[in-house]
Amino acid sequence: MGTVVEAANKGASGSILQKRNPTIVFVLGGPGSGKGTQCANIVEHYGYTHLSAGDLLRAEIKSGSENGTMIQNMIKEGKIVPSEVTIKLLQRAMEESGKDKFLIDGFPRNEENRAAFEKVGREDDNIETIRKRFRVFLESSVPVISYYDAKGKVRKVNDILYFYCLFGKLLASNLY
Repeated sequence: MGTVVEAANKGASGSILQKRNPTIVFVLGGPGSGKGTQCANIVEHYGYTHLSAGDLLRAEIKSGSENGTMIQNMIKEGKIVPSEVTIKLLQRAMEESGKDKFLIDGFPRNEENRAAFEKVGREDDNIETIRKRFRVFLESSVPVISYYDAKGKVRKVNDILYFYCLFGKLLASNLY
């Protein structure tokens, strides 16, 4: 029997993140904060594909696969499923969907998840490139935002709003 990472990588034929450049939006929030509701609204209005990390893990357990058994055992033991396993499930779901716009609900949950996901992402997503891109954002985009803000044309959305109101605010602000 192989390691958890070997089980996750079994049959992998390259990452969708490396083959294509999909749009990925992480949907994060506390329990009961309305993540699923917002995802359903965004899917309906903007054609994203909603992927729930929890649903993918439960489906893998239900499949009875070797990977599913390993996931179930880890959860029973109170252990966190390794990032690589969840990432492989997400990658497979993205590839099988044939789409290129994704809402990922419930992942990443921590810094290690984030780092592992970025590791399989675009080749230019290394720390130096990210620093350069952030510097360019600060130098180029922030002045544009400030310009329009001074003219009263920037709409800021308070992310603590009740979740049904939030989507309406987003639509009204034309953020999508």
